Amino acid sequence: MRKVINLNAKWAFTKMVDEVPTAISTRWDFVNLPHSWNAIDGQDGDSDYYRGTCYYAKEIEKIDLPEAEQYYLELRGANSSADVYVNGKYLAHHDGGYSTWRVNVTDVLDFKNLIVIAVDNAPNDKVYPQVADFTFYGGLYRDVNLIAVNNSHFDLDYYGGPGLMVTPEVKGADASVAVEVFVTGAVEGQTLTYTVKDAEGAVVAECQTPVSETKVSVEIPSVHLWHGRKDPYLYTAEVVLKNGDEVIDAVSTRFGCRTYQIDPEKGFILNGESYPLRGVSRHQDRWGCGNALLPEHHKEDMEFICEMGANTIRLAHYQHDQYFYDLCDEYGQVIWAEIPYISRHMVGGRENTISQMKELIVQNYNHPSIVVWGLSNEITMDQSTTDDLVDNHKVLNELVHQMDPTRLTTIAAVSMCPLDHPYIQIPDVVSYNHYFGWYGGDTSMNGPWFDNFHATYPNIPIGVSEYGCEALNWHTSNPAQGDYTEEYQAYYHEELIKQLFTRPYIWATHVWNMYDFGADSRNEGGENGQNHKGMMTFDRKYKKDAFYAYKAWLSDEPFVHLAGKRYVDRVEDVTKVTVYSNQPEVELFANGVSLGKQTAEDHFFYFQVPNAGVTRLVAVAGDCRDESEIRKVEKFNEAYRLVEKGAVLNWFDIEAPEGYFSLNDKLSDIMSSPEGSALFGALMKQVMAGAGEGSMMAGNEDAMLSGSLMQMMGSFTVLRMVGLMGAAGVKMTKEQLLAVNAQLNQIKK
Repeated sequence: MRKVINLNAKWAFTKMVDEVPTAISTRWDFVNLPHSWNAIDGQDGDSDYYRGTCYYAKEIEKIDLPEAEQYYLELRGANSSADVYVNGKYLAHHDGGYSTWRVNVTDVLDFKNLIVIAVDNAPNDKVYPQVADFTFYGGLYRDVNLIAVNNSHFDLDYYGGPGLMVTPEVKGADASVAVEVFVTGAVEGQTLTYTVKDAEGAVVAECQTPVSETKVSVEIPSVHLWHGRKDPYLYTAEVVLKNGDEVIDAVSTRFGCRTYQIDPEKGFILNGESYPLRGVSRHQDRWGCGNALLPEHHKEDMEFICEMGANTIRLAHYQHDQYFYDLCDEYGQVIWAEIPYISRHMVGGRENTISQMKELIVQNYNHPSIVVWGLSNEITMDQSTTDDLVDNHKVLNELVHQMDPTRLTTIAAVSMCPLDHPYIQIPDVVSYNHYFGWYGGDTSMNGPWFDNFHATYPNIPIGVSEYGCEALNWHTSNPAQGDYTEEYQAYYHEELIKQLFTRPYIWATHVWNMYDFGADSRNEGGENGQNHKGMMTFDRKYKKDAFYAYKAWLSDEPFVHLAGKRYVDRVEDVTKVTVYSNQPEVELFANGVSLGKQTAEDHFFYFQVPNAGVTRLVAVAGDCRDESEIRKVEKFNEAYRLVEKGAVLNWFDIEAPEGYFSLNDKLSDIMSSPEGSALFGALMKQVMAGAGEGSMMAGNEDAMLSGSLMQMMGSFTVLRMVGLMGAAGVKMTKEQLLAVNAQLNQIKK
C-alpha cells in the first residue's frame, strides 16, 4: 500500500558552491521547507535579487523508509528549473517552477543516501516566466515527499498527475460520471474497485473490474450540483487496486457535478442560472517568506477573498499550490487557471509552454472550480507580433481542447493590443487587462471600451482580467491619478464597480490584485519592491478601503465601514467622509449628533462633515456600526504625502515656472504643443534606445511611441512616466531629468 513520507525537515542549503556537492559542508545553512532564498532580497526593490543556482541536500537512510518495491521523489514546486542527484548520480531535470514533478529513485537508493537538488532561477531564453511584473522567487518552496509504492501502482510518472481522471456529465436530474485510472505494472488477476461517495460519506455508486478495465461510468441519481459559493457540494471518487484481498494501492479525488456556459450577451451561466463572476486575481507570495507558504497562509487568503464577497479568482500567473485549488473547490470559487506564458514571447520557449500546460491540466483536471484554462498573459506587451507567437497560441489552444474538451480557453490581453490582433480570435473567450485611470486614460474610459469591443465582436465573450491602482498609507482630500493614496484607490474602484458590474455581458471581472505582492523591479509608491494594487497589504494585516467597496456590492454579510480611518488630520473646515455598506440606509453621527440618514443604490454613502477640534464619527446601518476619528489641523500633515524612497527626483524638487511646462505636467498637455511634442519624441527615443537588453522596451522605440500607447500614457506626468519605466529597465539620472525640465521650462503652455 502506498505511503507518503514528507521530507520537509532539515535540508542543508548553500549558494556558495560552483559544482554539484558530494557531501554536506559544516558551512552550509540548515533550512526547513518550504523555503525561498529570495524571501528578503526579492521584496526590497532595485531588481537586484539573487538569480542563479542554489543547492539543497538531505541525508536519508533506507532503514528509516517503509518497505516498498519502488520509491519516487516528489517535488511540488522548485523554481524555476531543477536537477536531482542521488548519491552523486544525476537522475532528472525539470523546467517550470510551479508544478509537481516526480523522479523514480528506486535503483540508486543505498543504505545511506545523499539527495541533492540543484535549483536555478537564473535568466534564460526557454523557461517561462522571464519578463513579468513579479519576483521569480528561487527555492524549494513547496513540499518535497518520498512516495513508496508496489511495482503495481497508479501512475506517478505522467506530468505529475494523480493517476485518476473524473469527468462528470449532468443529464437532467442525474449525472453520469466517467472514472478513468492509469495503472503501472499491472499483473493479471488484479482488480480495481471504483467507489463514489457523497459529501456525507455514503456510497452512491460502486463497481469492480479486472485491472485491464481502467475506465468505467457510474450513475448518480438525483445529483447534488456544485453551485459555486451558494452550494459547493463535492463528491469523492476512490479507486482501489487489489491483488486478491490485499490492497496494493489506492487513489481518490473530490469532484463536483455542474454545467456552465459563457455567453457573449448574458455572461457566465452556472447550472442554467445567471451567475456573474465578480472577483479578484491572486499572487501566492507573502511578505518575508516569498512563495514559501504554509497551509494556514493559503486558508487565510481564501477566507479574506470570501469575506470580500468574491465568487471568482484568477490564479495568476502560474500553477498554484494543490491545496489552494482544493480550497477553491470547497469554498465554491470559480477559477481561471493559467500558465506563466507572459509579457514576451520567446521563440525557444514553445516546448516549455506545452509542458507547463500539460502539467497544469493533468494535475488539476478533477477540480470543479476550474472553468477556463489561460493560454497567456499580456504576451504582446512589447507591441511586436510574430507568426511564431500566433502559432504558439494555436498549438496551445488545440492541445487544451484535446486534453480537456469539457472546459474553455482564454487569454489576458494587454490594454494596447488591437481588437483585430490575430491571436484575439484563437481562444474561446477573451479578457483584457485595462488600467484606464491609473496607467493613462481616465476611469470613464473603461465601460465604453468594453461596449465598443462588444459591438465590434458580439459573438466573442469579453471579460476584465486585470484592473486596479496602487495605494499605500498616503492620504488626501483631493485624490488624483498617480498619487498612491488610499482615497484615490477607493475612488477608482467605486467608478470601476459601477461601470463593470452593471454590464451583464462581461463574463468575468478580476481585480488586480487581492494582495500587494513582491515585484523587485519596482521602486515606486514609497515602499520599494512591491506592487501595491492589492485590496489588502502584503502582510495581510490591513484591508484597504477599496476592499469594503467590493464587500458592499458582493457580500451578503451585513456590515458598515467608515472609510479613511488612517486619514485623521484634515485641514478643511468641512470634509467629505465616505461610508460603505450593503444595508439600504446609513446614518452618520459626529460627536453624538446625527448628520442625517442616506440611502444609496450603489452602496456608497457620502457625508459632508464639519471639521473642528476632534470629531468622533459613528456610522450606523441596521444593527451594524463602525467608528473613526478626524481632527482639525491648520497645516497639512506631511506624513500623509508620498515622498519616494530612493527616487532620483521628487515632484516638489522640480522647478515649475507659472505658464511654462515642467516634468510635473501631463504628457497629453505637452504633446499638444509642437515644441513639447518634438522634445518629448526625442526624449522617448533617447530613453528607450538606452533600455537594457532584458527590458520590454528594448528595440521597440517606434512601437512604444504608437498612437494606442501614447493615448494610454497621456494622463501621466513626465516624471511619473519615467518612474514607471524604471520597472521595465529604463533609467534616467537626476541630472538628465533636470536637463529635460530646463528645456520644458522654455516652452509656453
